[in-house]
Amino acid sequence: MGAVERNGYIFEPEFSVINQKGAIHVYHNGSFVEELQFNFAGKFPEMDFIEGLIDGYCQKHQI
Repeated sequence: MGAVERNGYIFEPEFSVINQKGAIHVYHNGSFVEELQFNFAGKFPEMDFIEGLIDGYCQKHQI
């Protein structure tokens, strides 16, 4: 799963299968903004789930 770009923001997902936890690191203009943490079940988080988290972030912050 690679980085996702939206309106100048970069979202870099990472996750741990063992811990069933993940995070999306948010960057704007090369600077770290914040980390969005999440839990998931299974072998990996579904891309639709990651996209939903990113969409929600963008709507909340009007990106």
